[in-house]
Amino acid sequence: MSSNHLKGPILSLPAGATHINLSGNKFSGSSSFICSAFAEYLTYLDVSNNLLSGMLPDCWIKFEELVVLNLESNGLSGKIPPSMGSLGSIVTLRLSNNNFFGELPILSNCTRLRILDLQDNALSGKIPEWIGESLPLFLEIYPSVSTISQLCLKKGVAITYEFDFNLYGEIHYVDSACLTWKGSKYEYKNTLGLVKSLDLSDNKLDGIVPEEIMSLVGLIALNLSKNNFSGTIPPKIGHLKSLDFLDLSRNRFYGEIPSSLSLINRLSVMDLSNNNFSGKIPTGTQIQSFNASVYAGNPELCGLPLPKKCLGEEPTQGPATIDIPEDEIITLGFYISLALGFIAGFWGVCGSLVLSQSWRHAYFNFLANIKDRIYVIATINFAKLKQRFNN
Repeated sequence: MSSNHLKGPILSLPAGATHINLSGNKFSGSSSFICSAFAEYLTYLDVSNNLLSGMLPDCWIKFEELVVLNLESNGLSGKIPPSMGSLGSIVTLRLSNNNFFGELPILSNCTRLRILDLQDNALSGKIPEWIGESLPLFLEIYPSVSTISQLCLKKGVAITYEFDFNLYGEIHYVDSACLTWKGSKYEYKNTLGLVKSLDLSDNKLDGIVPEEIMSLVGLIALNLSKNNFSGTIPPKIGHLKSLDFLDLSRNRFYGEIPSSLSLINRLSVMDLSNNNFSGKIPTGTQIQSFNASVYAGNPELCGLPLPKKCLGEEPTQGPATIDIPEDEIITLGFYISLALGFIAGFWGVCGSLVLSQSWRHAYFNFLANIKDRIYVIATINFAKLKQRFNN
């Protein structure tokens, strides 16, 4: 019954139903009708994109077979009920675009969970320890998108569920999600299984970043921006070798930037701006290749590519220049030697001819003989050529 113009409150759910889709309508009022469901049969419940309001009921412990729960884009508020942690069969849980606040309940018992969408709420507090402990085993979490590498290997690049619809065969449900990637939003559906992202941006999360997150070596994108995180960046961040996108901006991180960050050679987008980082930016081709705006808003940070120099650091010099000295041959001594050589050579020959008559006669006789010999040779060769052409 999805995508119609149905309105008013939902009083109860149909008895014995396994697959209920009421999304894309104008249903309003409380969500207490959920507890009236015959939970032992229900595997799929989608009431997203409606006008539901108020707090969620805390009766999820009886939904043992629920695989997909989609409550996104309503006006639901309050804390997420603790009993959601007992959804042992849940694979997709979507609570985005509501008004939930407070901390996340413990979901470590949801061992089949693959997609958890919490974006556009007002969640606060610390990142729960169970995320860091359980993520490597079964989840990659996001308010935007998530998946698991093992699922990609088994199901291909799309995440598809099959529901037995009694006498009517099976229902195939292909999951999709929106991910903010490098400033733009994209919908992932047929390629959702390839996305590996942890996005907790734009919430009110605080405290330190659990070091266990740094063991998610398959992460391609990590976005913790626009929160109240504090502390230092764990040194093990260098273990995230596949990371292409890193955004830690607009938090309260402090201390030095770990040198291990320069080991991530796939990093193409990074933003560490508007924190309290201090000290020298680590040296490395990858780190220094980013624009200075990546590090802006950290007054105690210094070193390239920032214009601020670190204490005791030599001023930045431009490209090395080699002073080419003047040609050492062209010196005053050269000109003096040239003059003396000319005088000696000129007067050594001409002076001897002027002073000695016999040398003068011998010299001119030599030149005359040379001239006569050249003339005779030229005349004979010319005569031979003329005779050859006449014949």
